[in-house]
Amino acid sequence: MVVFYRGAWCPYCNLALRTYQAELVPALAERGVELIAVSPQKPDGSLTMAETNKLTFSVVSDPGNQLASALGILTGPAPGAVAAQAKLGFDLVEQNADGNRTVPMPTTVVVDAQGVIRWIDVHPNYASRSAVSDILAAVDSMS
Repeated sequence: MVVFYRGAWCPYCNLALRTYQAELVPALAERGVELIAVSPQKPDGSLTMAETNKLTFSVVSDPGNQLASALGILTGPAPGAVAAQAKLGFDLVEQNADGNRTVPMPTTVVVDAQGVIRWIDVHPNYASRSAVSDILAAVDSMS
């Protein structure tokens, strides 16, 4: 199972990954399924995300958003959001490994042993994430 998240700077991403750690990782382990979280941030950001949230699953960087681009799940902040971020002293260009402002929409992908996508849940609203119960139902439907 792969979760695409925006970055360690995103409070919604932190909350979702902590929830997945507590509620999803044990249930996936019982089913023999691993969780991997992917973002376009620099590797140091991925390490920070894993350490800060005490995550036991793999948290990796996708420089250039290659995986997210292949899935067609990329988005970018509106000009007003960029201006608001700048006022807060935050620059997405500095966070992303490829130096741009493109991020994946929060997305959960369940992939079978052959690498075929069996379920994908894309959230255009950055504050929304896949429910643990929905993810487990998708995993269970593969058995």
